Amino acid sequence: MSFARSVYNSIFKRTSTYTLALVGGAFFFERTFDLLTEKWFESMNEGKLWKHIKHNYE
Repeated sequence: MSFARSVYNSIFKRTSTYTLALVGGAFFFERTFDLLTEKWFESMNEGKLWKHIKHNYE
C-alpha cells in the first residue's frame, strides 16, 4: 500500500476526518506563524519596544 493511499484512506476519505485535519492544521499553522512573526518583530525592534526601555522610566 502506497503512502498516498494510506493518507487518503486515513484522512481524506471521510469528510469528518478531513475537516478535523484541516482545522487542526490551521490551528498549528496559526500558532507557529504567530510565534515566528512575533520573534522576528521583536528582533527587528530590539531596544525600541516598551519592555526594553521600561526600566529607564520607572
